[in-house]
Amino acid sequence: MRPTLRPGMLRLLSLTLLAVQALADVTTGIPDPAPPGFEEWESPIVLPAPAVKGSGDWASAVARARTFVKGLTLPEKINITTGVDVLNRCVGNTGTIPRIGWPGLCLEDSPLGVRFADFASAFPAGINAAATWDVNLIKARGVAMAQEHRGKGVNVALGPMTNMGRVAAGGRNWEGFGGDPFLSGVATAATIEGMQSVGVIATVKHYIGNEQEHFRGGSESAQIQSSNIDDKTLHEVYAWPFAEAVKAGVGAVMCSYNLINQTQACQNSKLINGVLKEELGFQGFVMSDWAAMIDGVRPALAGLDMNMPGFVGYGVGPQDDPDPATATNSWWGHALIDMVNNGSVPEARVDDMVTRTIAAWYKMGQDKNYPHVSFSQLTEATYLNGELVNEHVNVQGDHYKNIREIGAASTILLKNTKSALPLHVKNIKRIGVFGSDAGPHPVGPNACSDGQRDKGCNEGTLAMGWGSGTANFPYLVDPLAAINQHIQSINPTVVVEGVLDDFNLAAQTAVASLADTCVVFVSADSGEGYITVDGNAGDRTNLTLWGNGENLINNVAASCANTIVVQHVVGPVLVESWIDNPNITAVLHAGIPGQETGNALVDVLFGDGPQATNPSGRLPYTIAKQRSDYPADVLYESSDNVPQITYSEGVNIDYRWFDLKNIAPRFEFGFGLSYTTFGYSGLQTSHHGRRANQHYSTTTTAAHSSSAAPASSKPASTLSASSAPASAPALHSASVSAPISASASASGSVSASASASASASASASASASGNATSTASAPPVGSSPVSDIGGPAALYETAATISFRVQNTGKLAGNEVSQLYLGFPDGYGQPPKILRGFARTLLSPGQSKTVSLPLRKKDVSVWDVVSQQWVQVKGTVKVYIGSSSRNIHLQGELQL
Repeated sequence: MRPTLRPGMLRLLSLTLLAVQALADVTTGIPDPAPPGFEEWESPIVLPAPAVKGSGDWASAVARARTFVKGLTLPEKINITTGVDVLNRCVGNTGTIPRIGWPGLCLEDSPLGVRFADFASAFPAGINAAATWDVNLIKARGVAMAQEHRGKGVNVALGPMTNMGRVAAGGRNWEGFGGDPFLSGVATAATIEGMQSVGVIATVKHYIGNEQEHFRGGSESAQIQSSNIDDKTLHEVYAWPFAEAVKAGVGAVMCSYNLINQTQACQNSKLINGVLKEELGFQGFVMSDWAAMIDGVRPALAGLDMNMPGFVGYGVGPQDDPDPATATNSWWGHALIDMVNNGSVPEARVDDMVTRTIAAWYKMGQDKNYPHVSFSQLTEATYLNGELVNEHVNVQGDHYKNIREIGAASTILLKNTKSALPLHVKNIKRIGVFGSDAGPHPVGPNACSDGQRDKGCNEGTLAMGWGSGTANFPYLVDPLAAINQHIQSINPTVVVEGVLDDFNLAAQTAVASLADTCVVFVSADSGEGYITVDGNAGDRTNLTLWGNGENLINNVAASCANTIVVQHVVGPVLVESWIDNPNITAVLHAGIPGQETGNALVDVLFGDGPQATNPSGRLPYTIAKQRSDYPADVLYESSDNVPQITYSEGVNIDYRWFDLKNIAPRFEFGFGLSYTTFGYSGLQTSHHGRRANQHYSTTTTAAHSSSAAPASSKPASTLSASSAPASAPALHSASVSAPISASASASGSVSASASASASASASASASASGNATSTASAPPVGSSPVSDIGGPAALYETAATISFRVQNTGKLAGNEVSQLYLGFPDGYGQPPKILRGFARTLLSPGQSKTVSLPLRKKDVSVWDVVSQQWVQVKGTVKVYIGSSSRNIHLQGELQL
C-alpha cells in the first residue's frame, strides 16, 4: 500500500514521534538492529494504530461500543484490556466493571471443543475437517462447537487455528487445516461463519509465522525464533487464511509468541497496524497469546488490544490481584495507566482497544441474555474451596452425529488392492485386530499414566494430539470395541481377537496366522511444545510411526495375506518400509477423528452397516517418500539468542515444491481413493468483465476423461504433459521477493519520504536483491476503496467461472472431490499450479452433475511488492481439473 497521510495524521504527528521514541527506548532483550546477515529482514514501524472504522455490518456495534467507552473511567477501560490470571473459571478472563454490571469476558480453548469442561464434546481436529474438503461439514462443525462454548458461557472461543503446515513434523499442524493457503482459507472462513452464527466470538490464530514449537517463544523463553518471511510469501501464503478470516467477519485475532522479521508478533506494528488493521480492514480486537507479550509500550502502540492472561509470564509469579487496574505483575494493568499518564501511550489508543473489544461483544449479541459461565477449567468437581464453580451443564446435544460424519468423511483411502475394502461380515470367519491404537486408554481417555492433563501421552487409540488445543472426551469409542460390536450385531459366530501389545511379536504372529482378515492400527502423535512426549518436544522428532509401528505392520503382514492398515496420525508419516508389501491390501489414513473414532472407522471399513460410507477424504498435505523431499524442516537446535528461520522456499510449500522440483511424492496433496469410479467431461471457462453482468466469450472445452478408482496404492506421481503446463516457469527455491522491510513496504510507515520516493526506494531494493517480483504493468485489483469487511472490495468480485461435469461411472454411490488448479503465465513468480477451488459432490451410480466453481479476482492475482497491491495477472491462465494435485482429468485455458 502506498504511503499516504490519513485523516488526522498531521494532528498526531508529534504524538507519533513520541511513540517512535518510546519504541526505541524500551528495552526488550531483542537485538536491535537485527543480527549480522539478517538486516534485510527487519520489520518496519507502522504508526499510529488505525482506529476501528465501524463500517459495513460492524457500524452499529462500533457506534454502540464508542458510546459505551465514553462512560468509562481509565481504570475501567484497563480492566477490559488486561486479563486476571489463569486461576479463574476460564483459561482467559478480562476484568469486570461492577459499577455498570458488565460481567467481563470468558475466553476458552480449544479449536476442537470446550477445553477442560465436562458434558461437552471432543470434535475431530482441524486437520480432519480439512480432509473432508466439504465446506458444509466444516461450517456445521463450527456451529456445533460454538453451541457448546455458548452453552457453557464462553464469550470468546480460542479457535480456529490456521497456521500453515510448512514443516511436516510441526507439532500443532493437526490443529490447523493443512499445507495449502486456499484450502486453509476456505476452512477457516467456514469455521468462523459457523461459530459466529451462534453468537460466539471466534479467534483466528496464531498471527503469524508460528509454524513450529521449538523456539516458538513466550515471555519466559530464553530463545525466541524469528520467522523471516518475504512480503510476497507472507501475503500469498501465510496471511491468506487470516485475510479470509477477516473477510468472514472474525471478531478476534491472536498474535503469536515468535518473532516475524526480527520483531515479536504482538509488537509488530507492520503486521498488526499495517497489514491486519489497515490493509485488511480488521475491525475486531487483537489479543496476545498467553504470556506472549515481552514488553508493555510497544505492543500497545503496535496495535495489540488485549493482554492475556494478564501476568508477565509463566513461572514469573502469579497476578493475584482480581482488579487488573491495580495489578502490578503485568505488562499492562496498572502499568498501562502509568503509560497513559506519562504520555507513552495515548488514551485514544486505549479507547480503541476497548472499543474494538466491546464492538465484537455487541456484534455477536452478547449483551442480551447470554449464558453465564457455568463451569471451571480448574476442576470438574461441583465445588472448589467451598464455592460452586461447576453446574455440570450438558451442552452435547446431538453433536455426536456431526463428529461421526466428519470422522468418516475425513478418512482417506490410500490403498485398496484385491477389492479388500469394504469388508462384509458374511465373508469373514476370523478377524485379528492389532496394536495399542485399536484399544482403550489404560487409565481412561482424559488422563495419562503420568497424570498429564492435556493428553500428553500416546496411550490407547489416538483421537487428538496434545496441548491447549484439546478437550475432554465425554466418552471415546475405541476401534476394537466398535469393530466387535458391528460384527457381533450381524454374525456373533465370527471370531474377533485383539492383540493390543505393540511389541509382543509372538502373540501377533499367533493370531495373524489363523485370521483371514487382519486390521493393524498404528499412530503418530504431536502437540504443543510445553509438553514433551517420548522425546518429542511438541514437534515430532521424526516422520515414522510411534510404538514399534513399522515392525508391527510388517510382522502381521508376514503371516496374514489380507492385512489392512489404519493410521491415526497427526500429519504425514513415511510409509516406504511397508506400503508395497503385497500382503498389505488396504490402507486407511484416519487422522485424529475425536470421540466417535471407532464408529466413524466402522462406517468406512465395512460396507454392510446402516451408516456404511464410501470414503471420500482427501489429503490436505503431501506424503513424501523421504523426509528430505519436503522444502523445509523443523529447526531443532540453535545456539543463537534469536534462532533465525528463513522461509527460503517462498510460496513453494507442500505440493507446490514437489511440482516445482518434479519430485515424486508417495501420495500427493488432494489424493484419496473411492470404492467407486468417476468420469469428468465438458470443461468450460467463462471470464467475467469488470461490471457484474459483463461476460467475455473466452470459452474452452475439454474432452471426456475418466477417473477410475485405482487398485494400486501408487497415485499419479510425476508431472506429465497432461498434468502440467508445458512452459512451467523455471523458478528456483530462492526466487522469493524482498522481505517486509522499510524499503519494500511503506504502508503508513513513519517516514518523511513522499510516496514517490518510497516507491523508488522499494524498486531499488527489489532490483538490488535480484529476486523481487514486480508486476507494476498489470492492472491493480486492490485500488478500490476498502470494503466493509476485509480489504479492497474488488478482490472479492467474480473474475471467472469454471464449470464441468462429473459422473459416477461405478456401482456404488459416493462423493467425488473435484479440485481446480491454475497455472499462471510466466513472469509472476508462481508455482506450476495452485489450488483455487474444490467441490465435494454426492453421486449415485450413473448419475452426473455439473460443478461450477467461481474464481474471485484475488484468486487470479498476485501480490506486487513494489506497488504494495494485489494485481491481476494478464495473459493465458492454465486451468486444471483433477481428483488430486497430480491426477488431472481436464485442461483448459482462461484469457485474462
